[in-house]
Amino acid sequence: MVQETSTAGTEELGHLEMVGTIVHQLTRNLNEKDVKEGGFAPYFIDHTASVYPTAASGSPWSADGIAVTGDTIADLTEDLAAEQKARLTYDNILRLSDDPDVTDAIRFLRAREIVHFQRFGEGLRLAKDRMNEKNVYYMNPSFDK
Repeated sequence: MVQETSTAGTEELGHLEMVGTIVHQLTRNLNEKDVKEGGFAPYFIDHTASVYPTAASGSPWSADGIAVTGDTIADLTEDLAAEQKARLTYDNILRLSDDPDVTDAIRFLRAREIVHFQRFGEGLRLAKDRMNEKNVYYMNPSFDK
């Protein structure tokens, strides 16, 4: 499970990198007039045109939104919700974008969220199917030292 979580986390950071690259490409040539007229001035004052992960509301990204309980059912359910929220964000971007290059990249990312949702759903179903089986715990040999 740790390996799967690590791989999924790496892929999600890849999504962040792709979105950050899109934002950078769209904002790197802004002039002072564009910054002011586009309502970009408060962001520009703090970060210039560098990519700083924030919500549309301006709240910076943090790990506070990542819920991990150690309970398989709770964590997979949280994963399902996260994938749907990301898909919705991409849907909203697609509603606003008129740039074909942005739209193509966002459609790709949206499709990945749908696949992730499907895989987490399968994992949740398998976990629920095995809830009545005997629990098996694996001990890390380094813990014995």
